[in-house]
Amino acid sequence: MKTSEAFKKTIREYLEQRAKEDQLFAASYAKENKNIDECCNFILGEVQKSGCNGFSDEEIFGMAVHYYDEDDIKNVKPVNARVVVNHTIELTEEDKRKAKEAALKEYEAKEMKRIEEARKKKLEKKAERVAKQEVAPLLFDFEG
Repeated sequence: MKTSEAFKKTIREYLEQRAKEDQLFAASYAKENKNIDECCNFILGEVQKSGCNGFSDEEIFGMAVHYYDEDDIKNVKPVNARVVVNHTIELTEEDKRKAKEAALKEYEAKEMKRIEEARKKKLEKKAERVAKQEVAPLLFDFEG
């Protein structure tokens, strides 16, 4: 199975940041015989071998670093697995304002539709009541 792009991106971003901050790791990360696809497959293989279903970010990132540090990890085969990546999303004030406006517009539209449906239903009931009422003959309706 091909590793999800979100998983691969998360691992790559961590490794690139680590390489910027750690010169020793930067040398490992630059190895020509290592690549992000094989790294992700290594991680998935290690997770599968463990039998566990959940890992902390530190554990997964540790496996990624281990893959790049160890020269004897080679020819890692793809693993059939599904990965879920948790992300925390930080919204800007502008994003929050836009989201609030969109939510208010959606709420307003739903309420207007609900009110219109209630009004329409009330008119239909009134029309039914009027239609059911027997109308008394008017004085001018008599023929003489």
